Amino acid sequence: MTTFVDRVELHVAAGNGGHGCASVHREKFKPLGGPDGGNGGDGGSVVLTVDAQVTTLLEYHHSPKRKATNGKPGAGGNRTGALGHDLVLLVPDGTVVLDREGNVLADLVGHGTSFVAAQGGRGGLGNAALSSARRKAPGFALLGEPGDARDIVMELKSVADVALVGYPSAGKSSLISVLSAAKPKIADYPFTTLIPNLGVVTAGDTVYTIADVPGLIPGASQGRGLGLEFLRHVERCSVLVHVLDCATLEPGRDPLTDLETIEAELSEYGGLDDRPRLVALNKIDVPDGQDIADLTRASLEERGYRVFEVSAASRKGLRELSFALAQIVGEARAAKPLEESTRIVLRPTAVDDEGFTIIEEDGVFRIRGVKPERWVRQTDFSNDEAVGYLADRLARLGVEDKLWKVGAHEGDTVVIGSDENSVVFDWEPTMAAGAEMLGRRGEDHRMETQRPAVDRRREKQKGRDAAEAEYLAFEALSSGRQASIEGDDEDS
Repeated sequence: MTTFVDRVELHVAAGNGGHGCASVHREKFKPLGGPDGGNGGDGGSVVLTVDAQVTTLLEYHHSPKRKATNGKPGAGGNRTGALGHDLVLLVPDGTVVLDREGNVLADLVGHGTSFVAAQGGRGGLGNAALSSARRKAPGFALLGEPGDARDIVMELKSVADVALVGYPSAGKSSLISVLSAAKPKIADYPFTTLIPNLGVVTAGDTVYTIADVPGLIPGASQGRGLGLEFLRHVERCSVLVHVLDCATLEPGRDPLTDLETIEAELSEYGGLDDRPRLVALNKIDVPDGQDIADLTRASLEERGYRVFEVSAASRKGLRELSFALAQIVGEARAAKPLEESTRIVLRPTAVDDEGFTIIEEDGVFRIRGVKPERWVRQTDFSNDEAVGYLADRLARLGVEDKLWKVGAHEGDTVVIGSDENSVVFDWEPTMAAGAEMLGRRGEDHRMETQRPAVDRRREKQKGRDAAEAEYLAFEALSSGRQASIEGDDEDS
């Protein structure tokens, strides 16, 4: 038997980005042909997409952990690593995505609507992409970023225009079976309906959907019976129809009492007070059914309800009910704003936004920001040159200058990142020595085969001047020695 599941907890993990490659091109007569390490590929993302053919979350109930593939690392010869494949999870129309705290992340309504539940990690840059005029042969590459991993909750809320509510065995499934082409299970015992049933109704020029919600009983809003599990399926409807049983034999029950009980549960659940209500007095074809309907109709109309006497067996009153519902649904649709085309919302960065924040916590300076945290994740701390590159990036961003301003001193503890994923440093300021003195990390002087012509002329001229001065000194020394020798000869 097919099981209906409309709420699941899912752990999603995106793929990690591939590491960049540190490589130097080598071939015959070119032992140092320049850096040629390729970039790593991006990791795959986990994407939720609405599919009209999917009606339940059962698949994720049985398999609650999903992970996308990782990106491949880069390679020499400027070869970029392969991208990780996105993992597309198909969900029913009307799925609401929440985090573990209950905050709504996305409301997926409409075929094809998508939401990225976990973003794949970026691939790290290879040393070819990191090279520059000042850093000709970097001996390091950036690491790939880890992909997002999170726990989410998915709840299915039926997308229907009309919701039928009432006690178990009030005849809701019978009504939806004759109003539409739906074929729900129908039997003469309570809680026959265990899942919401959807049907499509055509009334004149209006086509609308109608949902048969499992029966409600006193205490449903607190979890008694099946009501709490399925009350969420009436949240999206435009109109509620109270289906009241005029032929019940249970003691203490009558249409007015049933209505008051169901309204109390709807009020306790909350969020449905603004929906228009209709009342369908059902089963008027059975003995005493018509008499009970006649006795209660006046009381219901005094309370402001539009009342329809119907019978699913004889189909009496169904046409009037169907067209009344079509009118209300049409008015509700007309009152909604027209759907606008997709818009891109641009949120420019504030002028005074530095891209990071520094907070002192008991003598520890914590740095938070998208860029610093991403740079730390991409740094290979076993490579001194990579660590130096990170220090340069942080200095250019203004982190060290801000640390000076907030009162940090040499040797203080500096933490970058959150408590769960952070890196701790003993701060050694470089601003005092001058960032320009430390900005030439990653240079390979063997690669400096060409220099400006002016510099070469100056060096040649210096060489000639030095040689001439050495020659003159030698001549002077030689002349002095010769004169000394001649003087000695004369004295002798």
